[in-house]
Amino acid sequence: MDTCEEPIVSLAPTYSKDPQAKMSAQESCLSLIKYFLFVFNLFFFVLGGLIFCFGTWILIDKTSFVSFVGLSFVPLQTWSKVLAVSGVLTMALALLGCVGALKELRCLLGLYFGMLLLLFATQITLGILISTQRVRLERRVQELVLRTIQSYRTNPDETAAEESWDYAQFQLRCCGWQSPRDWNKAQMLKANESEEPFVPCSCYNSTATNDSTVFDKLFFSQLSRLGPRAKLRQTADICALPAKAHIYREGCAQSLQKWLHNNIISIVGICLGVGLLELGFMTLSIFLCRNLDHVYDRLARYR
Repeated sequence: MDTCEEPIVSLAPTYSKDPQAKMSAQESCLSLIKYFLFVFNLFFFVLGGLIFCFGTWILIDKTSFVSFVGLSFVPLQTWSKVLAVSGVLTMALALLGCVGALKELRCLLGLYFGMLLLLFATQITLGILISTQRVRLERRVQELVLRTIQSYRTNPDETAAEESWDYAQFQLRCCGWQSPRDWNKAQMLKANESEEPFVPCSCYNSTATNDSTVFDKLFFSQLSRLGPRAKLRQTADICALPAKAHIYREGCAQSLQKWLHNNIISIVGICLGVGLLELGFMTLSIFLCRNLDHVYDRLARYR
């Protein structure tokens, strides 16, 4: 007697292991990473171009920039070069990321990763040095500031440090390093025995008199309108005030410590954000660099 065996039908779902579908998914993932890198680096390329143009504008046309900003004592020469160099470096790094990601060039992606790694390592090194050598750094800054105060306006051709310190006093609302008495060491601001000591106009405290327009006038050529409030000392480029006038009485060392204490969370947050952004770009670039040839070779094999 013949027995007919019926085929056993399995109700369990079966999954087709299609290598081509798997490779297509990997290709889509790589394309997403590629265009993500391209868009973000394009944004930083434009940003670097704007920074470079801004710095070049300051170098070429200082007068119009002064009238636009409204402050004439900003250390323009120094910061214009810093902005120009920063803009060029940002554009170069972003260009490597854009071209390397869009054209899928492993050499450019590797160079992009290497430059980001170097920048990240430099930032980490600076952070470690600042935290471990804080006392020595503070002493060096104090020596530099006191030397700048002592030689204030003695050389008309080298005023970048003086302008930077004037700007620091204005922003931090302070005068001198420890106190306004530090300005007694300035050769160009020393008064005669019959006169009271003088300090730069950047020490002027406009809030003490509720007159915010006075301070703006002190840094322009119309100094004669202020009467005894401001006097020109030695040369036409020096604006000085009597030490007994309405000036900031706190030294910049204390003001700087207060500023760091009040903004430490913002500073740490910005540093962490920049570091995580660099780590993210490094991870994406090295992932794209290592998987491009591998994925496309396997995809071509299955086709």
